[in-house]
Amino acid sequence: MGIDIVKHHVKKGNRTAPKSEDPYLLLLVKLYRFLARRTDSAFNKTILHRLFLSKINKPPISLSRILKETASATDREAKIIVIVGTVTDDVRLLEVPKLTIAALRFTQSAKERILKAGGETLTLDTLAIRAPTGSNTILLRGKRNTREAVKHFGMGPHKNKKPYTVSKGRKFERARGRRKSRGFKV
Repeated sequence: MGIDIVKHHVKKGNRTAPKSEDPYLLLLVKLYRFLARRTDSAFNKTILHRLFLSKINKPPISLSRILKETASATDREAKIIVIVGTVTDDVRLLEVPKLTIAALRFTQSAKERILKAGGETLTLDTLAIRAPTGSNTILLRGKRNTREAVKHFGMGPHKNKKPYTVSKGRKFERARGRRKSRGFKV
């Protein structure tokens, strides 16, 4: 067998373990590595892969987004909604229905609202006991590009990106291209 000259000494970019040293996360990886190996379910392989991801690639998801994504799901109350990330509260959401959600983390207000509605919050290890093959679950993830920093990416004269400014007053970045009274808009 020959040596690949182009890709010689090039490692795969995919993570095979989490970079984090969080003991809870490492135990979860052990558990889901076992489940991925011993069950023929793609669900466990997906969960395992998502546990490896960086914080940016495990974006939070709000309760309103969960409801929006699961609106068309039949018999939502009987299913377990799975998120490998954080579940956050949304104050614009007036009523939270009864939901069973399994996630890495819950914000305190989100957890309180779910429990108050008669729902249930699960950790991913209790999910492994409840649904070892991922049957009767809905797997969701948050939107990656809703971070504040993404709004500033790709700056340029014709990109309509958000500038990093000190303030939003009269003196700050209000010249041509940022005001209607200054000739033209870029």
